[in-house]
Parts: sequence; structure tokens; C-alpha cells
Amino acid sequence: MAKEIKSLAKDTAIYGVSSILGKFLNWLLVPLYTHVLASSADYGIVTNLYSWTALLLVILTYGMETGFFRFANKEDHNPDLVYSTTMITVGITSLLFAVWCVLFAPQISHWLDYANYPEYIWMLGLSVAMDAFASIPFAYLRYLKRPIKFAAYKLLFVFLNITFNLFFLIVCPWLMKIAPQTVIWFYNPTYGVGYVFVSNILATAIQTAFLTPYIFAVKFKLNTFLLRKILRYSLPLLVLGIAGIMNQTLDKILFPFLFPGSKGASELGIYGATSKIALVMLMFTQAFRYAYEPFVFAQKKDKDSLTTYSDAMKYFIIFSWLIFLGMVLYIDVFKFIIGRAYWSGLNVVPLVLVSFIFQGIYFNLSVWYKLTDKTIYGAWFSLIGTMIIVIGNIVLVPRYSYMGSAWAAFGCYFAVMVVSYIIGQRHFPINYQLKIIGKYTTLALVLFVLGWYINWHHMLLNLIFRTVLLGIYIWYMTRHDLPLDKILHLNKLFQK
Repeated sequence: MAKEIKSLAKDTAIYGVSSILGKFLNWLLVPLYTHVLASSADYGIVTNLYSWTALLLVILTYGMETGFFRFANKEDHNPDLVYSTTMITVGITSLLFAVWCVLFAPQISHWLDYANYPEYIWMLGLSVAMDAFASIPFAYLRYLKRPIKFAAYKLLFVFLNITFNLFFLIVCPWLMKIAPQTVIWFYNPTYGVGYVFVSNILATAIQTAFLTPYIFAVKFKLNTFLLRKILRYSLPLLVLGIAGIMNQTLDKILFPFLFPGSKGASELGIYGATSKIALVMLMFTQAFRYAYEPFVFAQKKDKDSLTTYSDAMKYFIIFSWLIFLGMVLYIDVFKFIIGRAYWSGLNVVPLVLVSFIFQGIYFNLSVWYKLTDKTIYGAWFSLIGTMIIVIGNIVLVPRYSYMGSAWAAFGCYFAVMVVSYIIGQRHFPINYQLKIIGKYTTLALVLFVLGWYINWHHMLLNLIFRTVLLGIYIWYMTRHDLPLDKILHLNKLFQK
């Protein structure tokens, strides 16, 4: 394994541990919500509004993270000036958005059919604004190769969010029963799902405060000439970023409009809860992205960079299918993450997992238009994907409910992945190891079909059988492309 791949793997592991731990801890909130909130419709509210915030976060960062990496790594640009310019710009737009949400919260909440709770809107608006601004200091930490500090600040938010949720949803109701005078002055026992959003804004504000040393790490200076260059590069990535988040959010945003009423809210709650099971794949792709993006630009000058990119793709896909099999073959274990009332939606998990794999491959492929400064192609690919996912949801959701949403996302990322590969090979050819990738894909899908559709009608027998299937994949992986001696060598690298 090349030295560069080992370095990438090391950073991915650090980012991955924090991401996986953070997501896992957030997973613990899912059973809490599904048991404490009044109904699956209440969890549908959480799913819908958090989907909006994820989409808005992409819009408010408008590709500036990638723009920062691109120009900070150029020899003719001062990295501190690039950082200051991007931070000031994103800070101004985030502040304007926060003010807009506070001023127009009643109108926005009425449009979203939450007219009785305008505070949901301004709380989430302020949280998104702070998150958008904080994305630039977090990018600066990645540029400085400080993955441990990056992970620590990310986990800080997770721990705070969980603590506040437990306090408002478990501790306060308990205190109301035994010592109401201790909490009645600030706690409303009928507010319910609202405390989910209260917890979020408190945790976000504290996390942002901890980033202060890096916010003031450089002298504030806005270079308008540099800003225009960064925006020309980054704005097409805004469209790309919007499409990137569609796989996770647009279906949940459109769902209440396409499947209205209490039944639709309940179905959305089930979809949101079961989709959480598939988040392991998203954690991996996100961790890989955090390490891979600065890695790509740093490797551009290396004469062996094309081989390195090809190897990165191969190992990404190998581990993606390993995670996929680990999730679907042990679905009888992972399903206990959510309440029993939500198990009817488990069939959606494999589709969501594969969609995340396509998303990760597409991100790997995006190296060609980012390095050649042809980000307009990313915008066009995004528009294609957006059209597919919107049309797919409109056609399929009224008839097939959330399964229609899952198939629409699957079609979206499969299409943009294929189109990006074909066009990318014309402009920036990389010799991806398609034969090896094809073998792993075929093996993973065969093992999935065997494990998913063969039922021994006993949980222990099913788990033993599926463990054997997973072992076959691991045996093939260690036999052909990741021998144990390389794994041991990689482990020594992590220990240094």
C-alpha cells in the first residue's frame, strides 16, 4: 500500500472514529424519541425539520469549504488570507439568514404547517446559521491536519446535544413528579418535541464558542479580488452540494406535500427512523470525504497521483461493501435501535445503503472536475440528479410511500455516478480498477441476496448463517487486495 494511501487511511480512521462514535451516540436518541414522543407523527416533525436544516446548511456554505481547500493549496495564494476571506463571507451570509429566520418565523412556520410553533423555525434558523459559519473554522482544522481537535469539537456537540435531550425529555419529567418546584419555572411538560430543538440550539451555541481560538487565529481581512475567484470556483459546487444532500433530505422535505395528513406524518416518522440504521454508511463516506478532499489537492503535484486516486477508489468500494454486508446481514440486531412500531420500514435499509455507496463513489469521481477547475460539470450533474429525485418522488411516493422515496434516491445517485464517470474519463482519465471493483460488487450482491432472502426461521441460526456469508467476503478481501500483513503494518502506523 502506497505511503499516501496509508496517510489517507490514518486520517480517515480518526475522522471516522469521531463520526461513527458521534452518529452512534445520536442513534441512542432514536429509541428515546420513539418511546418518549407521543407518536411516530411527532418523530415525523423532527425528521422533516432536520431535513430542511441539512439542506439549508449546504446552501449557506455554498461550496466555500472546497473553495478554501482549493485556493489555500495554491502556491500563489496566502492560506491565511484565503481563510479570512471565506470566513468573513460565510459569516455575513449566515448572519443575514439568522435575522431573516427570526423576523419571518411566523410566516415560515405557517407555510410548513407548524403555525402554532414559530419558535421551532427561529431556533433551527439560528442553529443552521451557526453551523454554516463554523464549517469554515472546521475546514481550517482539516487544512492544518488537526483531525483530533476536529473530532473533539464535533463530539462536544454530540455529547451536549444528548445531555440536553436527556435532561429535557427524561430528567425534567421525572423531577416534575417528585419535586416540581425545581423545574416548573422553566420547564413546560406539554412542550414535548420542542425540547429536541431547544437542545440542538444550546449545543450548537456552545460548540461555536469553543471554536473561538480558530476563528481569531488569523487577521480579519476581506480580499474582494480573491473572493470573486473563490466564488467562481465554489458556486457551481453549491448546486452539486444541494444534489448531494438530496439523497438524505429532499424526499423527507417533499413527503408531507406528496403524502399529506396524519398517515403521511406517521409514514415519514417510520421512514426517518429506519433510515437511521443506514447511517453507518453515511458516516464512512463522510469520514472519507473529510480526509480525501484536502488529500486530493495536496497530491495533485505528485507524478503518481492518478494511481493514488485509483487505489483510493478501490479501497473505498471494498470497505463500502463490507459495511453494507455488515448492516444488512445483521439487520435482526440493528433493528433494535428503533422502536418495534417502526420495524415495518426495515425493507428500505438496503436501498438507502446502496444509495450512500453510489454517493461516495460519485464524490470520488468528482476529483476530475475539481482538479481541472471545471466545477460547472458538477452543477450540471447535480441538476440531473435533482430532476430525477424530484420526478421520482412525485411519481412514486403517492403510490409506494417511503419505498418510492428510496427508489428515487437510488436512481438519482446511480445516474449521476455513471454520467460523471463517462464524462470524467474524457477530460481527466483515471485508470480505475473496474475489474477488481466489479468482482467485489458481484460478490457482495450475491452474499446479500443469500442472507436477505434465506430465512432459517430462528434468529440464532440466521445470525450464524449470515456470519459465514460475511466471513466469505472478509476472506476474499484479505486474500486478494488487503492481506493481513498490510493490515498489521497499517495498525503499526496508527499506533505511531
